Amino acid sequence: MNVISLSAFDLCLAASLVLLLAGCSLRIGLGLEKRLLVSGVRMTVQLLLVGMVLKFLFASASLGLVMLMSFCMLLVAGYEVWARQKRKLRGSTGYLISTGSMLVSSFTVAFLALTVMVGVDPWYTPQYAIPLLGMLLGNTMNGVALASDRLTTDIYNQRGLVEQRLLLGESWQEASGDIRRDCMRTGMIPIINSMAAAGVVSLPGMMTGQILGGSSPFDAVKYQILIIFLIAAGTGFGVLTAIWLISSRLFDDRQRLILDCLSKLKGH
Repeated sequence: MNVISLSAFDLCLAASLVLLLAGCSLRIGLGLEKRLLVSGVRMTVQLLLVGMVLKFLFASASLGLVMLMSFCMLLVAGYEVWARQKRKLRGSTGYLISTGSMLVSSFTVAFLALTVMVGVDPWYTPQYAIPLLGMLLGNTMNGVALASDRLTTDIYNQRGLVEQRLLLGESWQEASGDIRRDCMRTGMIPIINSMAAAGVVSLPGMMTGQILGGSSPFDAVKYQILIIFLIAAGTGFGVLTAIWLISSRLFDDRQRLILDCLSKLKGH
């Protein structure tokens, strides 16, 4: 079975639905029309550029180019995590923590999957390595961003309670323990919900793409199960790493809460 090719008209027809949605937003005053249009144009340009890059990358199958592409994806994902936080760690620390937590989790899980589970030879074959890493980074990015944003916000908002617990002799791990656990849950709940609903409420994107491409539904299911487990592991370890690193920056060696390292909210 061959994949049915889509024409430019088909894509324009799909885009017209977004234009219609933007018109509805303008009509009822949601204020989302500009963001819808800008995001749509940005997505189209990005995917077209990525398509051209991947076409060249697949043809060359070079380890150096695959690693370069992978680290570019990582750097962009780290920036997106850092940019989504309302109260960021000042300087480059927040960006380095976001990027480092995804490097530790996503790259490790992706390498394990390529070498042991999928067993592709060579392990850096771009048709496998880039899509797998992209899915891991995309989901880990969302989890780390949600957890990190809530951590810095909750620590700041509950600073009085945290400082009182520190004054009573608790360590910073104990004083911030409840907040950190809640933040970890926040970061991991989306992937847990996706796992629970997969196959019953929704057909995940990779599985759908493989079926549309002519793969056996059962083979597509096995790959999707593998991917979801990998995403859950990558997201979980990324969230745990980010929360620990950010928390350790908010307290000093004398068990004092330090909020000067956080940026102020815009307008404050």
